[in-house]
Amino acid sequence: MKIRPEEISSALRERIESFKRVVDTAETGEVVYVGDNIARVFGLENTMAGELLEFPRSTYGVALNLEEDNIGVILLGSFEHIKEGDPVKRTGRILEVPVGHELIGRVIDPLGNPLDEKGPVKATKSRTIERVAPGVVARQPVNTPLQTGIKAVDSMTPIGRGQRELIIGDRATGKTAILLDTILNQKDQNVICIYVAIGQKRSSVARVLKVLSEHNAFDYTIVVNADAATPVSLQYIAPYAGCAIGEYFMEEEKRDVLVCYDDLSKHAVAYREISLLLRRPPGREAYPGDIFYLHSRLLERACKLSKEKGGGSLTALPVIETQAGNIAAYIPTNVISITDGQIYLEGDLFYKGVRPAINVGISVSRVGGKAQVPAMKKVAGRLRLDLAQYRELEAFAQFGSELDKVAQAQLERGKRLVELLKQEQFVPMPVEEQVVVIFAGTRGFLDDVAVEEIRKFEKEFLDYLRTHKAEILKEIKDKKDIDSQMENRLSAVIESFKKEVFRRGVSR
Repeated sequence: MKIRPEEISSALRERIESFKRVVDTAETGEVVYVGDNIARVFGLENTMAGELLEFPRSTYGVALNLEEDNIGVILLGSFEHIKEGDPVKRTGRILEVPVGHELIGRVIDPLGNPLDEKGPVKATKSRTIERVAPGVVARQPVNTPLQTGIKAVDSMTPIGRGQRELIIGDRATGKTAILLDTILNQKDQNVICIYVAIGQKRSSVARVLKVLSEHNAFDYTIVVNADAATPVSLQYIAPYAGCAIGEYFMEEEKRDVLVCYDDLSKHAVAYREISLLLRRPPGREAYPGDIFYLHSRLLERACKLSKEKGGGSLTALPVIETQAGNIAAYIPTNVISITDGQIYLEGDLFYKGVRPAINVGISVSRVGGKAQVPAMKKVAGRLRLDLAQYRELEAFAQFGSELDKVAQAQLERGKRLVELLKQEQFVPMPVEEQVVVIFAGTRGFLDDVAVEEIRKFEKEFLDYLRTHKAEILKEIKDKKDIDSQMENRLSAVIESFKKEVFRRGVSR
């Protein structure tokens, strides 16, 4: 078959017209130094602060220092294969993390990679980890309680949805336990919880995961893990990644979110290490000059959005570890000034068996009663004052001074209130049960109960209410308030229980 010349020319014309010229242009530089998760790159004059740069074998880094003749980059992953002279490409992207419902129930690293052997994370959306905090107009006052289930917290230092409450104390005084109790108490409360582990021992993280798994908390919890074995660069970005995931649920899903940062002391140490390696000038305690901004730009993102913005909230519970109870150190004072209050856990109280070991005098919530249900506000109003007076009298009585009857009565009631506020770990208590128990303590119904019998009284009284007077608990739960009529009913029930049930139980 003979092909005509015009057929050949038309076929060539078609090919030429359909050909699209694609030119792949990329701005490249080269590595001039690498080591300790840090690289210095020559070239790339147009690089943005915080931009992702691509190294060989799909290793990425974040541009932190933009200097005259080079760029200081932190490397996100292993860097052993990177050497001087290797090419580096700009990506034009700022560091992002996957977000969405697909992350719930998963354990991920700060880049969104799975760490839990449940397969790949199938998230379809992502958000930049660094975002500007919502402005004043986009917010509304904090007015909805975030119940922790811990009597001492919900009664005296209440936390509201959208608040930033610092958990501070020495090593091994129960800081993580408060975070875990709070997460466990969010079951059926329509709150998404995010636990961010920063620089923790792997055994500690494993314990946290075990507790969450045993209590089915993974149904509403995400864990972002940057433990002590991960590079400092990942420890540095971990809290921002956790916050970005929480912001997605707050802004897009209009949900309430709780983010726990455990802990920001190690975060500051990781950032100090990065800064010193990048040769940034050291300041007080060798921390860089922008260490305050490191945490302020993170914690300012916690808020309760206005109704026009959907009314979602992001509550932040940062943890700071102190050395020998020194809350006046550099990092603790920085974070105290950023947050809306602090829960201070004291080592001496912890070792005396007062757990949670909350120091009433130093602990404070700047949102206060606005973050409490009215019922708790009424019954717990005098609790803090009673305990503060007890602490003063206790110190005074140690000198062997004789006390008058009023002071002795205050001392005895204080002992019972301290005992009443003790609570087992991982047993959060519903707010209506907290209300009736604290009502019994602050109204003097426990003054004639022996101190060592207080915990027994609490357990048996709550069992009695659940079994025989469930309507009282239900009414407090539904109304979230108690009037004079309910106070009279509660008083009568407590008196009846003491005479007919509790005393009989003791005498047996």
